[in-house]
Parts: sequence; C-alpha cells; structure tokens
Amino acid sequence: MKMLSRMFILCIALSGVSNSAALITVSGYEGYAVGISCSYGMGYDSYEKYLCRNDCGSNDVLVTTTETSKNRFSIYDDKEKRVFTASITGLTLTDAGKYWCGVTRNGKDIYTEVKLLVGKDSCCDQSTRLQSYEDGSVDLICPYKQKDQDNLKYICRGNQSSTCLQQALVTSEYKQKGYFSLADNKMSMKFTVTITSLTRKDSGPYLCGVQRKSDLDVFTAVSLEVNEWCCVESSELSGIVGHPLSIQCPYPPQHWDNRKFLCKGDHRKNCTDVMTQSRFSLQDNVSSSSFSVMITRTKVEDAGTYWCGSDSQWAVGNFTKIHLSLDAEHFLSVGVMLPTVGAIVLVILIISVVIIYKYKCRRAQGTKIQEKRNQTKVAGVEEVIDVADIYENQGAAACSKQETSKWHSSCHQNDNDDVYQNCSTTEDMYCNQFYLKTAKR
Repeated sequence: MKMLSRMFILCIALSGVSNSAALITVSGYEGYAVGISCSYGMGYDSYEKYLCRNDCGSNDVLVTTTETSKNRFSIYDDKEKRVFTASITGLTLTDAGKYWCGVTRNGKDIYTEVKLLVGKDSCCDQSTRLQSYEDGSVDLICPYKQKDQDNLKYICRGNQSSTCLQQALVTSEYKQKGYFSLADNKMSMKFTVTITSLTRKDSGPYLCGVQRKSDLDVFTAVSLEVNEWCCVESSELSGIVGHPLSIQCPYPPQHWDNRKFLCKGDHRKNCTDVMTQSRFSLQDNVSSSSFSVMITRTKVEDAGTYWCGSDSQWAVGNFTKIHLSLDAEHFLSVGVMLPTVGAIVLVILIISVVIIYKYKCRRAQGTKIQEKRNQTKVAGVEEVIDVADIYENQGAAACSKQETSKWHSSCHQNDNDDVYQNCSTTEDMYCNQFYLKTAKR
C-alpha cells in the first residue's frame, strides 16, 4: 500500500515538472484585461494556486486562491477542468514581462512560466490612404509575412487593436459577409478585402489583422475616404426630331478592351441600357480613346439624360453625363412661328396706318389754315388794288382833261383825226384798268 502511495506521489511530481517546462504566452492591450489560464494535474484540486512575478518570493505573489481578489488581480479555480485563471485588469505597458503560475505543495511548488505581452490599443503610426466614390467599390490590400501564411486574417473598422478580432467584418474563415469579401493570395503574401456598394458612411479607418497565437496580432492600417459624386464630366447636346444624331464618349486609354455602354435615366442607379434598340449603334475608336453612338432617327422620347462610359463599376472619370434636348421638325417650328410673325406684322401695319392717318389729318388742317391765310392776303391785295385804281382813274381823268384841252386847242387844225385819237386813248385807259385787276386777282 505504501508502495502504491509513493508511486502516485511520484507521478504527480513528474506531472508538475512537465507543466513547469511548458511556456504560456499571453497578450493583451493597454487599458484592457487579460486572463492567464494554467492547468494542473490530478490530485491538486484542493491545493492552493497563485500567480506571481519575478522570483516568486513572498512579496512577488500577486493573488492566491485563498485570497481570490487583490487590487487589479483576481483568480478562479475550475476544479472540474483542473484549470485556474488569473486575471489582470487595467493593463499597462509596464505589466508586460514574466509571470509564474504556482501550485503550493509540500517541498517545492509546481510552476508554469507565463510570458505576458502588452501592446498599445491604437494602431498605427502609418496608414495607407484610399479614395473612392459612392456606389462604387474599393479594394483594401493588406500585406503579411511568410510565417503568417496559415494564420487567420481579418479586417475591422476603427483603430483599436484589442477588439478588432471580436468586431471583424470578414475573416479568412468566413470570406463573404454583406458587402465585404476577403481573398487571400498566399503566393504574393497579401489578402484583399473588397467593399462594394460604397456609401459615405463607409469612410474612416480600418485595420487589417493577422492573428498570432503566441504573440500580439499584427495590423496594418488603411484610411478610406468615400466621396460624393461631384465632379462628373457633363455636356449638353441638341438635335432635331427625325434626324440622325451622334453622341461622343471619351474613355481612359487603359479601358480600350472594356465593354462600352450607353444608358438613359435621370440617375446612374436607374438608367436603362439603350444599346438593345436597333436605332442605336456603337462604334469604338481606340486610337482616339473614345466611342460614338449613332441614333439613326431620333424620337421625341429620346430627349433626356444619358450616361456613357467604359467601367461597369462606375468609377468617377470613366464616364460622361449627357443632357440631350430635341426640337421638332423644321416645318413644325415654322408653323409655330407663323402666327407670332403674323401678329407682329399686323401690329406694325396698324401703327403705320394710324401714323399716316394722323399725318394726313395734320396736313389737311395745315392746308385749310394756309387757304384762310391766302384769302386774307388776297382781300388785302384787292383793297390795295381798288385804292390804286382810284388813283389811276383820277390820273386818267386828269390826263383826259389835259387831252381834252389839247383836243379843243387843236380841234381846228384836224378835227377828224383828233377825234379818233382821243377815243383810242380813252379805250386804252379802260382796257389797262381791266387788265390790271385781272392780273392781280
């Protein structure tokens, strides 16, 4: 019986020695808690367990199962699993170092060495910056070392290393989750996380993580900026209904072998491909890095907004926005303009008639006034003529007397001739008077 008891104690001792030879590596992050779990062999269920530092002297013991909590340290013994766990809260960088898990027993205690790593809870000093646009996609490329080829890869939002794995968006075990997907290329030692259907809320910092079982996880930081569609190249185009029309679309030279497209709609999200219609034909000119779409005969419903490009992911700068406006046929335009032109001409004619009428009225009034003035002048002239006639008659009478006296003085010399001469003189006077009045009138 004693022999069996000694053999049992020897097995326990050997078990303790083998455990002491093992090294446990535990990692944590500044400000957070960490748990150090240590197993023990059968028969030590009721023995005291503890956690200590340095040489494990009496002053180096941090916590024991006899006093389960002390300052930032606590301990719990799961006797069924034969594992006790010591926890440290509020980690600091100075907490990093060597620890010992101890089991108290008669003679020399059983020890298991523990290496504690404490890292900063923020990463990283350098970050890769990426830009993309709403509704597009982006690839986040994360490099790693060769020794991590078979380790778990993951990505999370933010820059907290301590919670990154717990909040992972996608991992190399679960490669697809929502708009996120992960592809691991072990040959190039890079894993790529693709985000599709981007929104502006996707902007911010990301951490690419590689899990290491015996060390702190390794991270690379990526800063993503998702911009609003603001700088789209836009152009205006006009045509006539029923006539052919050509739409020109430039594209980046590197897209020479991409599929080219033209769609119609107020927004790129809901535009409809028009190349399925027989009236539309596309011709690609690789030398000029552009393609043209010909519409053989335009229709009224063809007016609107078009989007043409060479990138199915709608990357900005790889497409053009076109506003197309269409006018009716030329004769229809003339027909619409004729009533307007006729109305304008009619107004001009009416104004012209009014002006001419007023001009004639003023001219007629002026003529009447002039006639009245002329009549007044004629009346004045006639009065002057009458007075002149009086004086002329008086002169003629005087002249007649003189002639009469002459006639009497010469009457004895030549009676017949003087009679005819005097009569002629008198007739001339009256004839001259009649002529003068007529001329003046």
